[in-house]
Amino acid sequence: MNNVSSFNRLIEELKKLPGVGQKTAQRFAFFLLKMPDSEAKAIGQAIIDVKDKSRFCSVCNNITEDDPCSICRDARRDRSKILVVKEPSTLYTIERTGGYKGLYHVMLGALSPLDGIGPEDIKIEGLLKRVEKNGIEELILAMDPDMAGEATAMYLTRLIKPMGIHVTRIAYGIPVGSDIEYADELTLVKSLEGRRDI
Repeated sequence: MNNVSSFNRLIEELKKLPGVGQKTAQRFAFFLLKMPDSEAKAIGQAIIDVKDKSRFCSVCNNITEDDPCSICRDARRDRSKILVVKEPSTLYTIERTGGYKGLYHVMLGALSPLDGIGPEDIKIEGLLKRVEKNGIEELILAMDPDMAGEATAMYLTRLIKPMGIHVTRIAYGIPVGSDIEYADELTLVKSLEGRRDI
């Protein structure tokens, strides 16, 4: 490692980020090199701070510095609904829309028997406790429309429905502004299944 320059080491470290290959890592490294020292150090400090201070909320598994997180503490949220997502990044995407005002539960994964991920590997137990104790009326599943997401949604539905909780799933379909003729078959099927009255 001693014979590797710090610049090349930076490129190798940047390549560990999702979606970053050799060319993108090089572009980022050159950008950082040209940046004023104070800005580059601020980026480095922000990374250190997030690793040192952030943890998962003990209630919903969202990323937070304060436990429980601000969403779980917010008395204005609709406490009769929990929206279930796979990762905190999905929670942040939904929150940005401003269209959902209930609570969340982050699974921190999805069932995938082929990859050795079973119910004990994701945050199902905490969800069940919340549903049993907190007067939840509706569980909204916002899992990815892939095999792992489908398996997780079906598993959760089988566990939760017998409790008398209304279980729903977000609709999947055609993006606003796109042409129906260019949609793939699975998207069209999901759009038809998710239709609603107008």
